[in-house]
Amino acid sequence: MTLTICRLLPALILFCAPAPAAPSSPLVDAGLAIPGLELRIRYAGSDNFVGAPVPGYEAPLCLLTEPAVAALARAQARAESLGLRLRVYDCYRPQRAVDRFVDWAADPDDDATRPTYYPNLEKSDLIRKGYIAERSGHSRGSTVDLTLIRDDGAPLDMGTPWDFFDPRSWTDSPAVSAPARRNRQLLRRIMARSGFSNYAKEWWHYTLDDEPLPDRYLDLPVR
Repeated sequence: MTLTICRLLPALILFCAPAPAAPSSPLVDAGLAIPGLELRIRYAGSDNFVGAPVPGYEAPLCLLTEPAVAALARAQARAESLGLRLRVYDCYRPQRAVDRFVDWAADPDDDATRPTYYPNLEKSDLIRKGYIAERSGHSRGSTVDLTLIRDDGAPLDMGTPWDFFDPRSWTDSPAVSAPARRNRQLLRRIMARSGFSNYAKEWWHYTLDDEPLPDRYLDLPVR
């Protein structure tokens, strides 16, 4: 049984803070804390650029630090005021998952997902160009990958899919349609007003401005 503590944040946003994911963990379950948050944690399955479940993802959960969950609750409330919701693709990411990405990027023979995720790049360029790194802000527990969806679950057009390794995924890319650019700016406004900053090379990637663990990279499993 999960212990959940609910309280009203400023602007009357209901925020339910569950107990930590593990007794010694600084992370809590955002999916339990934020009503209406849609989770598509794709590293827990095979629908991702590795093409298989990623080490460390033992369950399709969105774990974050409590300040990040509170800020994400504000973002969800802002989206709902516009008739929209948030869909989350990734939250906290264990270091072992990051290590798997680096190993995958170094294997030139494993290119089955190239047509979907990096059709315009050589795999050998993914690390050099910054798409994959030996450390990730996700491992600090206050970074989230997400998009906007309508109440019926249909995603807004963002111009590229999530985790598409290409300059078109840069938030301010002029290579996507005008509606996609507007939708990216809408997501950025919602997240910025809720306390997050965008990574300019990924329209979906946001980090809490005042993250509580700025120098700590965790390797707890997601479960």
